[in-house]
Formats: sequence, structure tokens, C-alpha cells
Amino acid sequence: MFRKRYRLIKNTVRHNVSQVLALTEKNIKLETRFKFQLLYGFINPIITILMPLIIFQTLFNFNKSYGPWNPENYAVFILSTYNLYLLKGIISDFPIRLRQEKFWKTLPALIIAPFNRFDLLFGIFLSHLIIISIPFIIFFIMTLILYPISLWTFIFVSFIYMLIALIFSGIGLFLGVFAISRESIWRFLTIALKLVFWASCISYPFEIFPESIQSIISLNPFYYVFSILRMAWIQNNFILTLAEYWYQFIIILVIATVLPIIAVSVFNKIFRKYGIVGY
Repeated sequence: MFRKRYRLIKNTVRHNVSQVLALTEKNIKLETRFKFQLLYGFINPIITILMPLIIFQTLFNFNKSYGPWNPENYAVFILSTYNLYLLKGIISDFPIRLRQEKFWKTLPALIIAPFNRFDLLFGIFLSHLIIISIPFIIFFIMTLILYPISLWTFIFVSFIYMLIALIFSGIGLFLGVFAISRESIWRFLTIALKLVFWASCISYPFEIFPESIQSIISLNPFYYVFSILRMAWIQNNFILTLAEYWYQFIIILVIATVLPIIAVSVFNKIFRKYGIVGY
């Protein structure tokens, strides 16, 4: 009985891994076919951080600090912003991939076949991480050079980046099903998500906003997600960071665990109810 169950689990895991790897390989080949689009995905975050960089430099000319940010460590904020935008691109990957499959009329074979939605999530998740790996690592190393950290902080920050990527994957899968089943809702959710990110301090520190805006930002869970990443880096003591920002760590851990599960559940329910709309 035990051997039979073990063999079943082993075969299931092997099947799921093979599906994830197959989807990952397929997405990487598709993405690398369009070189300009791939390059645009790397350059666009650089353009995005130019204005915060200019503003930071202007503010720090007056030798002032803004919360924990000062002329010595603000590079951590700016360079981490680039990497966060690279990871954020995974959100749009899901609708793009699913709409491409819909356009090519291959989506029914992918979705209706016995294809685990978690395999879909992790396939796109893994392919996106591989595609952005080179610019991500370059900016990560640049941050290390400008503001060195210990090995344990390095591991902790890398773990948080991975959790953030999982959160973005859950959001992407959630949007993806609406992109193929209820396009009007998908566009509305995309606009709403832009507003949420605007009020998350992904590009600008919390302290430069007026109090009226700060009260709104304080309600945004993404603010806490991005905050603990940056604070862990500049504090360079993950034990101190966990002790001081334990609630933020719990928030990011819970969201990263629960959101992909919710996204898969929503995907299944919406797809069963509406199917593929637009053929």
C-alpha cells in the first residue's frame, strides 16, 4: 500500500515537473523570438527609475534625510526599484501568454486538457525569472557594490524577492483568466492595479508624501512588501529586521502562500462559468 502510494506521488510529481519545464521552455522560446520586445522589457524599468533618481539627487543636495533614506543608502532604493519592476512584468506575462494562445486558437488544447493550473502558474513564473535573470543579477550586483551586505542578509533578501515574484504570479494568473473570459473586467482590474502600485511606494519613499497620501499608503499591503525588502538590505541584519518588521514579514509570507492558491481557484471558477470568450 505504501509503495503504491509512493509510486503514485512520484509519478504525479514527475508529470507536474515535466509540464512546468515544457511550458517554461515554450515561453522562453516565444519571448526570445521578439528581440526588440525583450529589450524593451529591460530598458523600460530604467526609464521608470530615472525620474525618482533625479528627484532623490535634488532632495539630497540639501543634506537632508527622508526617514531611513540618506545620500549613503538611497541607491538601494533606486536599484531595488528596477528589480521590482522587472519582477512586476510577470503580472502582464499571464494575460499576454493566454491571449496569444487564444489568438492562435491553441488555448483550448492548453486549458481544457488535463493541465494543472499550478503548472501553468509555475511555468510562466519560472520562464519569467530566467528571462529577466541577467539584468536582475546585474542590478543586484550593482547594489551589492554600492551598499555591501552580509551573506545572511543576501539570502534573506533573495528569499523576499522570490516571495514577491510568487505574489506577482498569483496576481498575473488572476488577471489572466479575465483576459480570456471577461475582457472588460480584465481592463478595469488592470487600471485598479496601476493605482494600487502607485500608492505602494515602489518608486518613491513613504516619507516624501504628504500625510493625507501617507494614510492611504498605510492601507496598501504592497507598501509593506516593498518596505521590508529595502529595510532588510540597509539594516543588514535579518534578525533585527524580523524583530522590528515581523508583521510585514508575516504579511508578505501569507500573501505569497495564499494568493496563488486563490488565483488558481478563481481561474477555475471563472473559466468554468464563462469559458473562452471572443472566438
